[in-house]
Amino acid sequence: MEAHYPFTLPPLPYGYDALLPEIEERTLHFHHDKHFATYIDNLNKLLEQHPSCQDWSLEQLVQECSRLPEDIRQGVRNNAGGVYNHDLYFKTLAPGPVTSPEGPLEDAIAREFGDLESLKTVMKNAALGQFGSGWAWLVSDREGRLSVVKTPNQDTPLPLTPLLLCDVWEHAYYLDYQNRRGDYFEGWWRKVNWPEISKAYDALLENHIRRAEG
Repeated sequence: MEAHYPFTLPPLPYGYDALLPEIEERTLHFHHDKHFATYIDNLNKLLEQHPSCQDWSLEQLVQECSRLPEDIRQGVRNNAGGVYNHDLYFKTLAPGPVTSPEGPLEDAIAREFGDLESLKTVMKNAALGQFGSGWAWLVSDREGRLSVVKTPNQDTPLPLTPLLLCDVWEHAYYLDYQNRRGDYFEGWWRKVNWPEISKAYDALLENHIRRAEG
């Protein structure tokens, strides 16, 4: 993903058939190539006529949208959030067998939730409890403390650091699961890329140590 405008659609990190049978090819085609791409196109169109905002990073656009010109403020909030959320969503999934957290992340999950199965229960409750469209997240604060939150629409949990997110907009699962959001969550959970999420958590802890020592 580019650091700033103009944003372009990153390729899907795996083949369209890589997440079968949990997530079908047609769902990934629509979700990535249509929905994700539309958020990028809309965001670029909003920023096109505002050169003063074109060097803003995606995270700036999400977190500091109140500083944007009023005529694009809400649109940028919606679409920058859609870009940010979808970029992370596809990166946190992977083909292959079920994986599990490693190293410090495994320890943090045990400390905050008891075990991985308990974390799954908390995240599933958040995903199923989100009324309408939105997201369920595993996030960390700057010190590495984990929590689960949910956000509506395309809102993000920033400035908390997102580690994992479940998309509960219907376009993420309706072709495969119709209204069975719980079944979708179970399939999505089996495709979570825990090794990469563990690496992201390691990097977060390293940054915290550097800040403390600096």
